[in-house]
Amino acid sequence: MKIKTTEFVLSVAQPSQLPQPTLPEIAFAGKSNVGKSTLINSLLNRKNLVKTSSTPGKTRLLNFFLINQKFHLVDLPGYGYAKVSRSMKEEWSKLIENYLSNRSALKVVILIIDIRHGPNEGDLQLKQWLDYYQIPSIIVANKVDKLKRNEIVKQLKKTQEALQLTKPPIQHSSLKRIGRNEIWLALTPFLGLSSDDNPR
Repeated sequence: MKIKTTEFVLSVAQPSQLPQPTLPEIAFAGKSNVGKSTLINSLLNRKNLVKTSSTPGKTRLLNFFLINQKFHLVDLPGYGYAKVSRSMKEEWSKLIENYLSNRSALKVVILIIDIRHGPNEGDLQLKQWLDYYQIPSIIVANKVDKLKRNEIVKQLKKTQEALQLTKPPIQHSSLKRIGRNEIWLALTPFLGLSSDDNPR
């Protein structure tokens, strides 16, 4: 299956605005400025479907995108941006937690880590939260083009140990188009697709 259609559906500011959970959903999470929007665009072979910004913390809503009329990608607000007010952070936290803990259509969360820095406190907390509620997760080490090979190996091991993973995170670089197929392959069972039906 190729990516034939991509469509922005809506932005959600509160749980009451969530669409009916009729299609499988993949959520993307990570700290502000981790490259979440760029990664989603890379997966979908689109340049500007998800708006990117040089200003961290710009995504403040749950943004839903319909792919091939078959499933949704959900872009969650980034966390850890210092210049956002405490009240705003609390609103985001409540919105994200409500979505993650109650959404029946949610199949898996892609947690994006900046490989240059490894997991921060927010990443660790989210991974522990997902594990506690038995929500499947796929860990992606983003921006591998920023490091040399030996540094990548070191940081992958650091991330694997910190998040207590059974295998290293998936490496990804939008710039060098690394890891895109691996991410789709990891998503395949959650979408009810066969490996031959893998989006590309």
